[in-house]
Amino acid sequence: MAANATDFAAVLAALHRHRVRFLLVGGVAAVIEGAPVATFDLDIVPERSTRNVDRLVAALADLEARYRERPALVPAAGALRGAGHHLLMTRHGPLDVLGAIGRERDYRALSPRCRRRVVAGTPVRVLDLETQIEIKEELGFAKDRAVLPLLRAALAQRRR
Repeated sequence: MAANATDFAAVLAALHRHRVRFLLVGGVAAVIEGAPVATFDLDIVPERSTRNVDRLVAALADLEARYRERPALVPAAGALRGAGHHLLMTRHGPLDVLGAIGRERDYRALSPRCRRRVVAGTPVRVLDLETQIEIKEELGFAKDRAVLPLLRAALAQRRR
């Protein structure tokens, strides 16, 4: 199942096809919003209602998703309803399903801070740069601090 390159468009299309409600966050969201960052996985925060998680499970099955650290395990609805992080590998590359990010910001908290975009023909909701910066500042990890100047420069460029 190892993917040579991540096909973000194929993963987004599968989620859309299964009518999964999710927000695009992380590196791909930053790129879509104009930041020149490198990223190798797709990060999403799904809405965690029972119906949406069931649709997410179906999409993940379609994508042949398995946990990266334990490839014998497939993501289950019960686990996906929680606030935890699920680091998956799909047939199109890595996908991180994040129940919440930053200081427990979940779908409901992040949703007002997203913009509607179209990525390779698929409509998606993308977390804005301002909130991405706030979350990276909250977390304060070295990898988050390293990308902050790029995010801030992209935000400044957008505001000009």
